[in-house]
Amino acid sequence: MTCLDLTLPTPAENLACAEALLDCCEADRRLEVLRFWAPAQAFVALGYGNRAATEADLAACAARGVPVLRRVSGGGAVLQGPGCLNYTLVLQVARAIELQSVVSANAYVLERHRRAIEALLGSPVQVQGRTDLAIDERKFSGNAQRRKRHTVLLHGTFLVGLDLELVEAVLRRPSREPAYRAARPHREFLTNLSVSAAAIKQALRRAWGADEPLAAPPLEAVGRLARDKYAQAAWSLRL
Repeated sequence: MTCLDLTLPTPAENLACAEALLDCCEADRRLEVLRFWAPAQAFVALGYGNRAATEADLAACAARGVPVLRRVSGGGAVLQGPGCLNYTLVLQVARAIELQSVVSANAYVLERHRRAIEALLGSPVQVQGRTDLAIDERKFSGNAQRRKRHTVLLHGTFLVGLDLELVEAVLRRPSREPAYRAARPHREFLTNLSVSAAAIKQALRRAWGADEPLAAPPLEAVGRLARDKYAQAAWSLRL
């Protein structure tokens, strides 16, 4: 598996990179990629099917200068920003039978991540609500998925210092939430890990055997997608 440790200058470019990598792996059936990125700017990333005004407080976002964008995968709205370590993992469906469905693909990836982070922390980590990783019922990693015919993209965030009060200020109570959340507000439901982003990256590289650098990141496609799609209000605020 190849590895790409690349944070691009804008939120739109960072979101576009996930779709561009998925397209690359769909075109080249030998290619799989693990990417890491860490945003310097706070922004809201809506799930593909979210209604912006339902999931985010748009007035609060505007007042705080927090842009609202939409990603290509499902799931709920999240706040991105300093204190977030993001990964993007693109796998060939032929790699494992578990990757043939949404539910089993989530389980396949999250169990591997659960074991890696548990070993790093030296304390129990749970998979909760099918797409979350948690410690003591508090979420530190949310994950989402996008599929093509031959490839599947799973990506998510590890919290390593995110401003949870800002999450509370700009995100509304989610329209859909897992039972284990038990109606808790964001600041009581989320938690930051007490390990470095560098240690998490090393653990995930080891878990996936991602030792070979990606030789040619699809930067031209990223730029085109960022300009024509992810930076456009017609995409981000379409629902």
